Amino acid sequence: MHVSFFEVQDWEGELIRKNLKSPTIYKETLTPINAKKAKNSEIISVFIYSKISKQVLQELPKLKLIITRSTGFDHIDLVECKKRKVKVCYIPSYGENTVAEHTFALILALSRKIHKSYIRTLKNDFTIEGLEGFDLKGKTLGVVGAGKIGKHVIRIARGFEMNVLVNDRHVDEFLATELNFKYVSFNELLKKSDIVTLHIPYSKENHFLINKKNISLFKEGSILINTSRGLLVDTEALLLGLKKKILSGVGIDVIEDEKFIKEEKELLHEKNKREAIKNFLEDHELIRNENVVFTPHIAFYSREALERIIEKTIGEIKSFEKGKLDKECIIC
Repeated sequence: MHVSFFEVQDWEGELIRKNLKSPTIYKETLTPINAKKAKNSEIISVFIYSKISKQVLQELPKLKLIITRSTGFDHIDLVECKKRKVKVCYIPSYGENTVAEHTFALILALSRKIHKSYIRTLKNDFTIEGLEGFDLKGKTLGVVGAGKIGKHVIRIARGFEMNVLVNDRHVDEFLATELNFKYVSFNELLKKSDIVTLHIPYSKENHFLINKKNISLFKEGSILINTSRGLLVDTEALLLGLKKKILSGVGIDVIEDEKFIKEEKELLHEKNKREAIKNFLEDHELIRNENVVFTPHIAFYSREALERIIEKTIGEIKSFEKGKLDKECIIC
């Protein structure tokens, strides 16, 4: 089958060419204007900036499958695809262990004061006063959301011999037994956890899940980690928690004003996104706090995770050519 890829970076193109026979690769987005380039394609793969509209689909008479290299798919007209009997697939996950590992990077930076030690050594100061850390063994980790990422976090925590509490709308007692954790209410998790980490998607229902009203429920001296979405946490609540020493540390990879980011991989394409984050953070009180470790939305950003997106896309193309697709990836 003839396959066309759009919105491809150089390193992605190299990987695609190694694993597929004679793919057509474009750096540009797919639009009604250039869609004729792919008029003979039976399969196309795009990222989120290619708007697959009725006008685009009209230019692709041989099209049988669209694969978007993203977890989002609102850039594709699914109704029109169904009318034309065009299958649509996406990449539902690619960085579960990647984000989980970054979560523990933030936890360890705070528990062992690595960020403070590093800054000190840059100033040729090798004293250790004020750098006493604490062991993770025996501490209680509260995991909000036991989905694909949350499960990896739990497994890592158990490797550190931590106790684990979980809050999730779906209770899986078999999983709890297998990974040796306990389901509790959200408030109980906040009260009993030494470290709380968030692993749920953002929705209107959980806007400011952590807020000024419930920040006082946290165990005194606890740590909050957020590698999920910025709008889960009210920044003012974090500042209040740090000021009152309810929180001894905060590890964040996302910030409240990142609501404009639909897709992590979008940050690799759009310099404007990085600039907006920079503007938000300049002179921000939270980032200047010595008990805060901030990373600029890179929890997803490992070479292996990015390669998995391409590998999964290639795998689905090969499966489709054999007459089957991964059900988890099928949208319509």
